[in-house]
Amino acid sequence: MDIPFLTSLVIFLPAVGALLTLALRDVSSIRWAALGTTTLTFLLSIGLFLGYDPSVSTAQAPQLVDMSSAWFPDAFDIKYFVGIDGLSLLLVMLTTLLGPIVVLSSWTYIEEKQKGYYALLLLLQTGVTGVFTSFDLFLFYIFFELTLIPMYFIIGVWGGKDRIYAAVKFVIYTLVGSLLMLVAILFLGYEAGAAVNNGVFTTDWYTLLEYNVPLATQGWLFALFAFSFAIKVPLFPLHTWLPDAHVQAPTGGSVILAGVLLKMGTYGLLRFCLPFFPNAAQNAALVIGILAVIGIVYGALIARVQEDAKSLVAYSSVSHLGFVVLGLFAFTTEAMQGAVIQMINHGLSTGALFLLVGMLYERRHTRLMDDYGGLASSVPVLTTLMVISVLASAGLPGLNGFVGEFMILLGSFKSTVLDSVLLVAFATSGVILAAMYLLYMVYRTFFGELTVEANAQMADVNGREFLLMAPLIVLMFVMGFYPAPFLRQTEPTTEFLLNRIEEKRAAALEAAETPRASGRVPVAPPEGAGEIRLDAEALSAQP
Repeated sequence: MDIPFLTSLVIFLPAVGALLTLALRDVSSIRWAALGTTTLTFLLSIGLFLGYDPSVSTAQAPQLVDMSSAWFPDAFDIKYFVGIDGLSLLLVMLTTLLGPIVVLSSWTYIEEKQKGYYALLLLLQTGVTGVFTSFDLFLFYIFFELTLIPMYFIIGVWGGKDRIYAAVKFVIYTLVGSLLMLVAILFLGYEAGAAVNNGVFTTDWYTLLEYNVPLATQGWLFALFAFSFAIKVPLFPLHTWLPDAHVQAPTGGSVILAGVLLKMGTYGLLRFCLPFFPNAAQNAALVIGILAVIGIVYGALIARVQEDAKSLVAYSSVSHLGFVVLGLFAFTTEAMQGAVIQMINHGLSTGALFLLVGMLYERRHTRLMDDYGGLASSVPVLTTLMVISVLASAGLPGLNGFVGEFMILLGSFKSTVLDSVLLVAFATSGVILAAMYLLYMVYRTFFGELTVEANAQMADVNGREFLLMAPLIVLMFVMGFYPAPFLRQTEPTTEFLLNRIEEKRAAALEAAETPRASGRVPVAPPEGAGEIRLDAEALSAQP
């Protein structure tokens, strides 16, 4: 099957599955329909990974579906324009992998309103996948907003006792940021259309990439985009919604939130903020780097004093994603590649931690670490899975977390934009602090004296739980010992983006010195683009 059609199928198959679950009445049928849909979607996404050729299909020429005439009249260059490149491919794979895992984790956890829950999970997967594959900024915004609705209800209906407060806080934070981004999108679309698109409003990523945003407007446009994405990451001090949302969300909601929803923020920074506004991004790099390092240290210190295991894992996300933001704003190949890989690593290891905490909660209905202790003797398999996940999250060499953090720190140390050894040194302390709070959680929960009788009678993981954890554990080792296949997929795209950032930065400075400059940055036709990019007529002619 052609990659362009496969991309659209991976996006919308979960939405079709959501409609199917709504049509069913039997709880068992609803669960199996959700599991079957997400599993099929993951299998189809493997075709994307196998069919993607990084030597040809870089960000210069991703495999795309371009239906230019489908949505708006000729006065607006807005279209259904989706595809994959080295930046989006692994994030799409992570999203589809977590789909069946989340369904299996909810099998017995969700005891009421199952039809609505699984339908919302599937709709959420469509929204997230659409975000990672959109090459039209207006389409990206639609998918970005679409993710709010399912997540709001997943937290608000199936969450904990303070679920309404957490859900409303989540929506308010995200909605404020995204509305500001919409203002920036509209302004950028009109300005770019006038400069490089024959006066036609455009949200095409490639067309916008040609536009050299004047220095006078780069600052505030960058601020609006970056503010929206920083909330989603979340970057300190915009992180306060995250612990509430994680603690109150059901296990499946927490896995999706940590695994892929937070990556929408770091993805947006790399896909839009850095290449569209390179001068403003580099001017703000040191400030954002400082905020990222504060988040690394602050998140780790706050995690260390938590009594609730789920809250501890939630604050660890603030710390770990600080590394990703630091890597993005280092503007080096090593750091940027490390940031992309670390997005995947965080989704695997933190998703696994939330799943394991959820398993404990299902058995004892408490997340307080003081209520546990000595579990290693009664649940040895669960203990083993937890120790592996904790070591991966802490960045132990040989596991996936080490690769991303090492590349980020190495690239940040070499960065001429950050140019601060002290900043990197403080960031490195986050690795030590992570080991402290994560190992502390393991010790309090699984080791020490067994004092509670209910813990002695606790059941170990069953076949379903082992099945959903197995792929995550395997990938932790695979990406830790042999990350080359994954880095090979991302390298051409990150190099392309870095080259474009430098070209546009230089062009903007030159344009500032030459007032009559057109604002266009010359872009050579990408090799192979004519073979990959399809228009509506070509699509309709396919057998």
